[in-house]
Amino acid sequence: MIIFGTKGYLYQLAILTLVCGQCGNPAAHTLRKRVTKFTLFFVPLFPFSTKYATQCTFCGAEQKVTKEQADQLQAQNASGHAGQPYGQSQQQPYQS
Repeated sequence: MIIFGTKGYLYQLAILTLVCGQCGNPAAHTLRKRVTKFTLFFVPLFPFSTKYATQCTFCGAEQKVTKEQADQLQAQNASGHAGQPYGQSQQQPYQS
C-alpha cells in the first residue's frame, strides 16, 4: 500500500502599505506565498504549486499576484520604497 497526498505551506513574505483595490483605503497588506507539496508516506517531496497573494488588513480582500509582482513588491519593501500604491492610483476621483 502506497500513501500519498499533498500538504500546504503558507509563508508571510512582507507587510506593505498599499491602496486596496476593493475598499480603496490605504492600509497594510500582507504579501503571502502558498506552496503545495506532494507527499509520499507523509514526507513532503517536491512543490508542485506556488501562488502569491496580497491581503488587505482593513477589509480582508485578497488579490492574487504573479511571482514577478511579488518579487517587485518585496524589493520595494526591502529598499525602503514601501507605501507606493499597487494596482490603483493613490488619488481617487471624486464621484457624487
